[in-house]
Amino acid sequence: MAQSDGTAQAAGDRGRSIRATGRRRKAPTRRRRALTTTLCALVGVVLLGGAGLGYLYFKFNGNLTGVDINAALGKDRPQNIDNGSMDILVMGSDSRSGSNASYGKDEGGARSDTAMIVHVFKGHKKASVVSIPRDTLVTRPDCTQGGRTVPGQRRAMFNTAFEVGGPACAVKTVESMSGIRMDHFVEVDFTGFKKLIDALGGVEITTTKPINDKYSHLHLQPGTHTLGGEDALGLVRTRHGVPGGDGSDLGRIQLQQTFVKALMKQVRSVGLLTNPAKLYTIADTATKAVTTDTDLNSVTALTGLAKELGGIPSDGIDMVTLPVTYDPINPDRVLPLTTQGRKVWDALRNDQDIPKSAIKGSAGDKGGTSNYVK
Repeated sequence: MAQSDGTAQAAGDRGRSIRATGRRRKAPTRRRRALTTTLCALVGVVLLGGAGLGYLYFKFNGNLTGVDINAALGKDRPQNIDNGSMDILVMGSDSRSGSNASYGKDEGGARSDTAMIVHVFKGHKKASVVSIPRDTLVTRPDCTQGGRTVPGQRRAMFNTAFEVGGPACAVKTVESMSGIRMDHFVEVDFTGFKKLIDALGGVEITTTKPINDKYSHLHLQPGTHTLGGEDALGLVRTRHGVPGGDGSDLGRIQLQQTFVKALMKQVRSVGLLTNPAKLYTIADTATKAVTTDTDLNSVTALTGLAKELGGIPSDGIDMVTLPVTYDPINPDRVLPLTTQGRKVWDALRNDQDIPKSAIKGSAGDKGGTSNYVK
């Protein structure tokens, strides 16, 4: 990592300095799961009603895809700690295979285009969300994929963990960085994200300045917009078209965090439980769109999580970006800040609010886009 004064440490030291403190809280099995507090809210509200539709329970169960993270990682993980809190790794993958081919050609496997750690506090009345920039240089641990060992790597981009080793390697990398055991994992790809937003009827956001990005094909004038799936995907992917932004992943993260809260607000306003047809459509779409760990791979588990997290309001969620500084060797990459990063992980591990001092001096919350979308 880099020290808080901006000096880079050896990559090997980065992994050891934080991981050694690893402890973790244990979550009740078979009833937790969420989609970045964003899709967590969406899927939660959807399945809260969907689970009561009798035989459709089996249909929705059949839609779900699960990955056995526990079997893949074994015992080489931070300690479970049962204190009522919960940590969920939520990822958006950028695979260009199948229905996602229109977004470009794969250069290998899918990578994690978006990564958020959702920490739900004891009592489940508030949450902290930590976004990890995809361009963060980390020490990626050894992983296993398809029965073979994928060697670890120093100064590896964070999003390569998902590419070379799938969900289990992404979880292992996060746990190595943070020393915190992830209770659950949730993934959504481009097409699944679009379909979820369209099924919901779009999400309303307000732009204060024009956004024109030829890469994400997003063109919005200042004002209020209801974004369908394609434009919503363009918004959470855009890096280049926001005036005043720095053109980096850091600016894109700020847009993603704003969109998450708008999505949560939209979910609560739709009135799904009084509209069975819409409820069915969204439940069917949501369960097809996500991949979870096997502890969440049932409607029963998702419904249980929804009931537990349904009381978290959007203003009860604190969103930050992992404290980072620009890499002096390659300014297109960022390095975690050691001291500030430790404050973030210690706060989550101890079920405490992330202190403001943790993001002081970080480039992570200075992407230049925070005031352009509401």
